[in-house]
Amino acid sequence: MPIEHYILVGSALLFMSVIAGKTGYRFGVPVLLLFLGVGMLTGTDGLKFINFDIANADVAQFIGTVALCFILFSGGIDTKYGEIKPIVGQGVVLATAGVLLTALFTGVFIYYAALFLFPSLNLSFLESLLLASVMSSTDSASVFAILRTNGIALRHRLRPMLELESGSNDPMAYMLTITLIQLIQIQTESIHWGNVVFMFFAQLIIGAIAGWLLGKLTVRIINRINIDNDSLYPVLLLSAMLFIFATTYLIKGNSFLAVYIAGVVIGNKRFVHKRTVTKFFDGMAWLFQIVMFLTLGLLVNPNELSEVAWISIVIGLFMIIIARPAAVFLSLAPFKKMSFKDRLYVSWVGLRGAVPIVFALYPLIAGIEHANVMFNIVFFCTIISLLVQGTTLSKMAIWLDLVKHKIKTKRPDFDIEFAEEIKSSTMEITVTEEMLSEGQGHRLMDLPLPEKTLAVMAKRHDSYFIPKGQTEIKVGDKLLLISDDEFAIEQTYKKLGISRENS
Repeated sequence: MPIEHYILVGSALLFMSVIAGKTGYRFGVPVLLLFLGVGMLTGTDGLKFINFDIANADVAQFIGTVALCFILFSGGIDTKYGEIKPIVGQGVVLATAGVLLTALFTGVFIYYAALFLFPSLNLSFLESLLLASVMSSTDSASVFAILRTNGIALRHRLRPMLELESGSNDPMAYMLTITLIQLIQIQTESIHWGNVVFMFFAQLIIGAIAGWLLGKLTVRIINRINIDNDSLYPVLLLSAMLFIFATTYLIKGNSFLAVYIAGVVIGNKRFVHKRTVTKFFDGMAWLFQIVMFLTLGLLVNPNELSEVAWISIVIGLFMIIIARPAAVFLSLAPFKKMSFKDRLYVSWVGLRGAVPIVFALYPLIAGIEHANVMFNIVFFCTIISLLVQGTTLSKMAIWLDLVKHKIKTKRPDFDIEFAEEIKSSTMEITVTEEMLSEGQGHRLMDLPLPEKTLAVMAKRHDSYFIPKGQTEIKVGDKLLLISDDEFAIEQTYKKLGISRENS
């Protein structure tokens, strides 16, 4: 087929995914699940637009690895020290002990379920642990996407805790997966458990140190290098991200952990064109999420899913109802200040997504005996998780009374941003009859604005203009206000009689 054919199909798939995502938001279906559905629809068992199946597992693994780099790096950049500092202990414990306990509980259950309920599955104990380890982490792409688009603000810093966990627990699941694959491939009698444990923790430590050091080095280079073409700064950071991933792998560290920590370090430092670069990586992360889910949807054979349907439903429900809650409550036991409702909600946000499916490709490529069955089970369990947990995150938060307030998402009328170095805060307001009646007239100067707050631009219908003190303000006008500190903005909300959520 000519290359133009693939370009046409690829563009159509991306367009279909975006439309599916818009539909998903309206009906409460996780958008990432719809991306999987588009891939399955257009694959070899669907409309046959693209011939892509399990034989292309190595290509899918490459795409998934690159996509995961972007997702973790972008998630790290968006993670703020101030938000995660109070809950960093809980997040780290969930990302390590929580993942390990989830894998252990689920692995033991899979082994005995295969032994007594589904003997045709015929999985050994190590294979059962491998299958559980592949699914042991929460998926960063799913958690980031759903938590940031479900329109609610959570109490007790739950959102940053869940995002920290999902962004940092993939390396633990990766290490468990790789370690168990190696154990299955060698003779059990020749296993040196001391070496296994040492290498396991050594890779995590090396990955963390490499990410921290290379992240700081990246910021120093960006701020000191002088590039005439500003559009090359995102490319520079892209090359740094890939360098951090590859270098950490070569020095026997955990590359995924290094990329995430480097993103956190870089995102919390000031550097040239930070806003532009951040938006670039946000867009690339979304693009690669779509590409990754489409690829994995193309990879699966829907006809084979029926063969593992019952065992997948049993495993999926066990992880949701028993394994994840047990792991969370045990991991968070030392943190006495966390309420029962908080722990219950964290237990419910155990979303599986593309990452477990990508990790399920490793046994396939390594030639593990029951790898194809494992892949189909992981895919089916991911669908169950997204359907059961992904569609009920908001409802569960409301039911547990953990919603601080609703977040109104709307497109700004004034697409203006200031560099971080400029100490300023902005807000957009819509002029109401009540605001005008509070003042002495209908001029801008009559509005009760605090001393440090200025109206720098106005919008009336589709026209923009710079208002002056004598400018007549009408009901429905949009005003862009700027102040030199956050406190003055809060004063503005108070004096105008409006809330931040309704501005």
